[in-house]
Amino acid sequence: MEEDLFDHAHKARAPLAERMRPRSLDEVAGQSHLIGPGKPLTALIDADTIPSIIFWGPPGTGKTTLARIIAGRTKARFHHLSAVLSGVAELRAVIKEARAERRAGKLNILFVDEIHRWNKAQQDALLPHVEDGTITLIGSTTENPSFEVIGPLLSRTKVYVLEPVPAAEIKNVVTQALHDCEKGLGAQKIAIDDDALDFIAESADGDVRRALNTLEIAADLASQARHATQASQDLRITNHESRITLQDVEAAIQRKSLLYDKKGEEHYNVISAFIKSMRGSDPDAAVYYLARMLEAGEDPLFVARRMVIFASEDVSNADPHAVQVAIACMQSFDFVGMPEGWIPLAQCATYLASAPKSNASYMAYKNAKADIEEHGTLPTPKHLRNAPTKFMKEQGYGKDYKYAHDYEGHFVPDEQYLPDKLKGRAYYKPTENGYEKTIAERLRIWRERRRP
Repeated sequence: MEEDLFDHAHKARAPLAERMRPRSLDEVAGQSHLIGPGKPLTALIDADTIPSIIFWGPPGTGKTTLARIIAGRTKARFHHLSAVLSGVAELRAVIKEARAERRAGKLNILFVDEIHRWNKAQQDALLPHVEDGTITLIGSTTENPSFEVIGPLLSRTKVYVLEPVPAAEIKNVVTQALHDCEKGLGAQKIAIDDDALDFIAESADGDVRRALNTLEIAADLASQARHATQASQDLRITNHESRITLQDVEAAIQRKSLLYDKKGEEHYNVISAFIKSMRGSDPDAAVYYLARMLEAGEDPLFVARRMVIFASEDVSNADPHAVQVAIACMQSFDFVGMPEGWIPLAQCATYLASAPKSNASYMAYKNAKADIEEHGTLPTPKHLRNAPTKFMKEQGYGKDYKYAHDYEGHFVPDEQYLPDKLKGRAYYKPTENGYEKTIAERLRIWRERRRP
């Protein structure tokens, strides 16, 4: 069950990303908040005091690499399981070995790759052995541990968040791979154009593995093109270097993968950015995040529902038509479907982003709710109560109620509608934006007339 986690990195046909995998902290790209003099992960590894850890971050940011570096530096026995390939049976075998090692005085580290793939029952099986110290857990996950790791296990681990690797550092890794004769492509004497290098780094979305995979494919394409050119010109193959061009990289990538998970962290990040862009009246950003979601396969009706909520929460009476537009958009999509359904969604997103904004009705409800929580259910004024029976009329229900339509302007200046304890409260405070400016002026007149 134990394995030498570096042996396979030296196989002749291993992918470039595997061959270039860092073997020390000094070689790790990015993660400067964790790695370096005085930084938490470096200090733990140097002291050989590894607690149970969850590495959380996007693909290609170094989660497995860091686990392997710990394997090479720690004095503990190191065990490795993949949550994709292993289950409770394999875990039991590891635990059996770990107990024997513990009796011999050795510590045991278990690395569970992609721990979010294990269900609750499988994670429950791991918990007691972490709790009693049989193993120290290192888990890696691309998903938010708050959602994917059970609470008791999460409370016994230290979560380290790994960030996407900056493009500048990815460029350094790619350049190093091109020149490394032992593990990289140095022996092939391959050069790369600046714009091609930039495109690899930017299109990687912070994923070093993706960048190296792209480089490897682009290098093969460049080499094939060089050989084809020399063959067509009946030239002898020489050590003349291949050159990776922007066209080679574009051919290697084909289509940029979108970093988006409909069930995980990035789902919430992008929908949050979408809502905040509309709220901030930026239709350009709004339509960008809309496209991000739709192109990544998000449910369009989920987006449409969020826009219906937004129309009432953030636009409201500043543009009373906004909620009608949002409802019409949702119905239009339901009628049209994809692939054309993005058209009404884009219209709605840009309309809402461009509309005047008000959260006055939203805040009115929140403020009224706060009073209810503070004062409870105060008695409704008797003159407003319904009186369907003789007994209720005798109790004064509905007595002296003034019918607004019988008065000038359909307004009764001296009528009270709130409970006595809340008399004079103004929950709805319309803004000066859009149509709400008209509402604000009307309410100002009515409220002044209603004052005693």
